[in-house]
Amino acid sequence: MKPQGVHPEDAESTSDASSRPGTADADGKDADACVEEVHADEVESDEPLLPARVHRPSDLMRLLVGVLAVVVLLAIAAFAHGTTSGLEQDINKGTGQAPDLLIKIAGLASSIAILLVPVAFAIERLIKRDGLRIADGVLAAVLAHGVTLATDLWVAKAAPGSIQEALTQPSPGDVHALTDPVHGYLAPVIAYMTAVGMSRRPRWRAVLWIVLMLDAFSMLVTGYTTPFSIILTVLIGWTVAYGTLYAVGSPNVRPTGQTLIAGLRTVGFHPVSAAREEASETAENSDRGRRYFVTLEDGPPLDVTVVDREQQAQGFFYRVWRNLTLRGFATRSSLQSLRQALEQEALLAYAAIAAGANAPKLIATSELGPDAVMLVYEHTGGRTLESLADEEITDELLRNTWRQVQALQSRRIAHRRLAGDAILVDRSGAVILTDLRGGEIAASTLLLRMDVAQLVTTLGLLAGAERAVASAVSILGPDAVADCLPMLQPIALTRSTRATLRRLARERAQREREAVLHASQQAKEARLGEAPQDAGPVLEKPDKKAVKAEARAEKRAIDEALEEAREEDLLTQIRHQVLLIRPQAPVEPARLERVKPRTLISFIAGAIGAYFLLTQLTHIEFGPLVANAEWGWVAAAVLFSACSYFAAAMALLGFVPERVGFLRTVAAQVAGSFVKIVAPAAVGGVALNTRFLQRQGVRPGLAVASVGASQLFGLGCHILMLLSFGYLTGTEKTPSLSPSRTVIAGLLTVAVLVLVVTSVPFLRKFVVTRVRSLFAGVVPRMLDVLQRPQKLVTGIGGMLLLTACFVMCLDASIRAFGQEGTSLSIASVAVVFLAGNALGSAAPTPGGVGAVEATLTVGLIAVGLPKEVAAPAVLLFRLLTLWLPVLPGWLAFNQLSRKGAL
Repeated sequence: MKPQGVHPEDAESTSDASSRPGTADADGKDADACVEEVHADEVESDEPLLPARVHRPSDLMRLLVGVLAVVVLLAIAAFAHGTTSGLEQDINKGTGQAPDLLIKIAGLASSIAILLVPVAFAIERLIKRDGLRIADGVLAAVLAHGVTLATDLWVAKAAPGSIQEALTQPSPGDVHALTDPVHGYLAPVIAYMTAVGMSRRPRWRAVLWIVLMLDAFSMLVTGYTTPFSIILTVLIGWTVAYGTLYAVGSPNVRPTGQTLIAGLRTVGFHPVSAAREEASETAENSDRGRRYFVTLEDGPPLDVTVVDREQQAQGFFYRVWRNLTLRGFATRSSLQSLRQALEQEALLAYAAIAAGANAPKLIATSELGPDAVMLVYEHTGGRTLESLADEEITDELLRNTWRQVQALQSRRIAHRRLAGDAILVDRSGAVILTDLRGGEIAASTLLLRMDVAQLVTTLGLLAGAERAVASAVSILGPDAVADCLPMLQPIALTRSTRATLRRLARERAQREREAVLHASQQAKEARLGEAPQDAGPVLEKPDKKAVKAEARAEKRAIDEALEEAREEDLLTQIRHQVLLIRPQAPVEPARLERVKPRTLISFIAGAIGAYFLLTQLTHIEFGPLVANAEWGWVAAAVLFSACSYFAAAMALLGFVPERVGFLRTVAAQVAGSFVKIVAPAAVGGVALNTRFLQRQGVRPGLAVASVGASQLFGLGCHILMLLSFGYLTGTEKTPSLSPSRTVIAGLLTVAVLVLVVTSVPFLRKFVVTRVRSLFAGVVPRMLDVLQRPQKLVTGIGGMLLLTACFVMCLDASIRAFGQEGTSLSIASVAVVFLAGNALGSAAPTPGGVGAVEATLTVGLIAVGLPKEVAAPAVLLFRLLTLWLPVLPGWLAFNQLSRKGAL
């Protein structure tokens, strides 16, 4: 059958694969290949339709590399002016000695070749019915031309002078005119040649390089360009081409079933049919290759794995991220060639069988054209371990699985993917290890222990932690199993296993919530059932002691239900089972992450914020400002900053009905100034306060509810104060009390967002779920607080006092550097602070570093404060509220930790 959805060039690749079987038949007789291809067309092939186009990650990587190269080139041109000028002088001096005849010949040849080479290649592609590639090339050329025009306009109108000098020079024909920064005809030609695939054909690639070198030589010698202009032109054409290919997709060159059958005939097999095995969604999106079940005219069936460039590219960015962030056991090379993939899988297959493990026997390998390889195995049959019924997973089967892994580890072979779909069980009950292409020989001890941790987790998901650990100990011994405990963490497991563990965690959390709601409902029903049924019409005032007792009884019932419903996760269960056998086993997880995503995001966001902040400081002279600073206002700012910690303690304790020491709470808030540096402000403070309340005897659920209630009231107060001060700011300079247009626009924006959220089902469900989970614990806690008005006054008063302290600290910082008449009203300062603080809480950087500074500086300038005053005032404010308290916070954190308060 003729494959559908395949680009016409695939037919060319198929014929090449049939006549050039690669490693299988080096002689490659054309007549025999043609006969075999005819036979192959008569063989049945069953597989899903292949997409006509695919988006290759390699094209995206080349696009990103090209953009980075353009940025680096412009940075060099901007900051290394002396180097660029010297390079241009050396090139002009060397090329100036070239003969005039050679220069004219090179210029004429390059001009003709620039026009003829693309046309000749287009004709060659059209003859082979490959018009879609020509369309891709034309689109890339048009986009490249547009980019060159935009670049020329930017260099002429807005670029720094150093970049303009590096990319242009006086035109030889007109000394008052400049040469083009980017060649408008050369960049489209490069984009076209790259997009149509000329660089992947040796002969056309040689012609392409000759044309480029001739054109660059003639342009440099005649003085119509600069070296940086040529490099930038090439980079723009190359980058636009790969950006176009990634956006529209490249033609799918995957070998079809017919190509596979033709390849099998070249290695001596006589296939009758080939059927694509059904793959799960996880396997389809992985780099494991496509698998076929092939029946033969004479002999047992075969299992064939086809690995092509597209399948190999699956999970590329995931592997890059793992290699960057993990230490010691990163995944295989992200840029592995097809030949390397073939050799690695063949080596692992032979090594596993030599070690005595049951693995598919590799009997043949071959290339399927330039973009795919195949590996032919004896048919194993059987079902995957995860597809077996519970009663079929016996203890003997678990021990047999461990015996296979023991055989691999005896020769220091790491499998690296011991998930349930990589373990087969045949009809006789024998265990077969498949999917070996990701393994390693001569593996380190770390990798071998990781295999043990992965398999015990896989078996624990299927048979329970107790049986998984018992079977491992019976084969490997208790010491080998105990040594894997430091590897027993989600990051050391496979991607599919981590997804399963997350799903189970969500299910456990759902069961706990249902248990709490059921206990609360039962308590309410019991309270209603105990009420007198023959109550008269006289309404009696409820007894406060009885109400409090009922509330305590309800909370006790909820806590007991939560304790009963709480379940340990699988990894914790496995650790407990191992510790029962080896109590002295190491349980501290090994540090496997080189860098955490949060750290990387914080670093990038901090660098961006620092850049914007430094741009505000470059034109400010700090010497006169410091000399003229009002140190009385600086002392006042320090005092307001210190008072903020007492206000923060009041804001927290106002929502904690239990008795907690005030001074120790103040010390915890000081310790929070250290935690803010290592975690985002909205996360670090919540975690520290929750931990502190738990250490003070407050139950975990109530501690979380108290902190949540404090955060909820704080959010409400923040919004109300922002609107109130914004209203006052808008009416300061107007005789009427009409609010400013900014406040009205903000209110309308909020209203539109609320309407959008309530009208979209997905967003509405998301918000309702989050709000419901929040109020499930916060509302009962608020009822306890409302029964103590003094607590509520303390909490709300602490929030207002905390905001007032920060606003006064910022106002004092402004007055410390401001001159006569440069001060702002308290309402304006409050609006700027509240907006900056909101952004700092939302920013992923620790303490809102970068985001808060930039927002406060821009906000103060927007409300009328000179930049020369706003920048140092913000720096002083952040120094007093963020950086100086770090050392006292570190001391308080260590002191509270030693005393068991954190």
